[in-house]
Amino acid sequence: MQDWLNMTAADLGRGIGAGEIDAVALAQTFLDAIAAHPFRDRIYARLTADRALAEARAAQARAAAGRRLSPLDGVPISWKDLFDTAGVATEAGSALLKDRVPAADAKVLRNATAAGLVCLGKTHMSELAFSGLGYNPVTQTPPCVNDHDAVAGGSSSGAATSVAFGLAAAGIGSDTGGSVRAPAVWNDLVGLKTTPGRLSLEGVVPLIHSFDTVGPLCRDVADAALMLAALENGEATDLRGASLRGRRFAVLQSVALDDLAAEPAAAFDHAVRRLEAAGATMVPLEFPEIREALDLTAVLYCGEAYGIWREVIEANPDLMFAEILERFRAGRLFSAPDFAAGWLRLTQIRKSYEQAVAGYDAVLLPTSPILPANLERLSRDHDYYVAVNLLALRNTRIGNLLGLCALTLPAGTPSCGISLMASPGQDAALLRLGAAAEKALA
Repeated sequence: MQDWLNMTAADLGRGIGAGEIDAVALAQTFLDAIAAHPFRDRIYARLTADRALAEARAAQARAAAGRRLSPLDGVPISWKDLFDTAGVATEAGSALLKDRVPAADAKVLRNATAAGLVCLGKTHMSELAFSGLGYNPVTQTPPCVNDHDAVAGGSSSGAATSVAFGLAAAGIGSDTGGSVRAPAVWNDLVGLKTTPGRLSLEGVVPLIHSFDTVGPLCRDVADAALMLAALENGEATDLRGASLRGRRFAVLQSVALDDLAAEPAAAFDHAVRRLEAAGATMVPLEFPEIREALDLTAVLYCGEAYGIWREVIEANPDLMFAEILERFRAGRLFSAPDFAAGWLRLTQIRKSYEQAVAGYDAVLLPTSPILPANLERLSRDHDYYVAVNLLALRNTRIGNLLGLCALTLPAGTPSCGISLMASPGQDAALLRLGAAAEKALA
């Protein structure tokens, strides 16, 4: 039964369907593993054990009757603590929201429940999702699976580590500037950033409405495809026959390859060669406007985030982690004309980008230019915190700013990964490319 903790969600679902895995025993195995784990309290903010066992009993009854709701019916997963759970606190990693108990589940959680997925509990995260590191001195900081003295990446830190440490079959996170992909890459997982608007944000504590997206963190691409289907109450992308033969990839040069640490640089180069050997064509792509888009982050991100949270923050600013408070308050520096002009320019850059990549199936770049940051140093060195926080999400934020869907895959070196970015609405095609790339990188 301990083997269940490290199986893919798809394999667990198949086992339940074949009568080889009892859904109740599976849920209890995960709950017992969480209870016994030394990092339990650093990964899970709170468990929903009664709900999990009730859902598992219903799933087992359906399996016995041959009436399973989906391929993942009965599979236990975790939820980032910004997804509303009826009757259970949802605090988004902030003392500002302490004891906030919603009356209803988030829409994506309702969809997942309708597909038979089992809710294990809520995972820790960066405060109000406004950091790519996962460091949260207000609540808890999950450790990286590859370096327990380092942070896990954020803001979906607990979502990633719940899967990486074998405490959930998959984790559901959110991605505003890379908050699914950064913790996914640092913990050797697959992370999917969906096209904006594809998955409902109803019942999701917001950071920045214009950029917030929902996405899964999984063991492989097949699980990501199944999780996406469950979250949107749809059909999973058919990954059979996915191939890189004849595919054209643009390897992004502008900004994305600057200041790479040695390990991510070597892993990315090796991954590109493996994809090329599998039949893909690689073409270097310069798109200098990306630097200008990144420069718009402050006005667009901080401006909207502070606009959403200003009243709550200023009522009790002392409750916040100082670094996160400072980042929100940076939004005070910009005027409405600044914000409007920023969006106008970003819209123009998005159009130029779509023209530049029209001949490619996807754009490739390293998911993170750096390795996981040291927790102890983050706690005492402000300059280090600011520097690595910006770098952690630099490459992933490109996809958010440009309104794309994106997928990060492990690149074969611990805490290093490769990202594929595709045009808005091309999530299914991206998953097929990801499945083929995953096979080439294995």
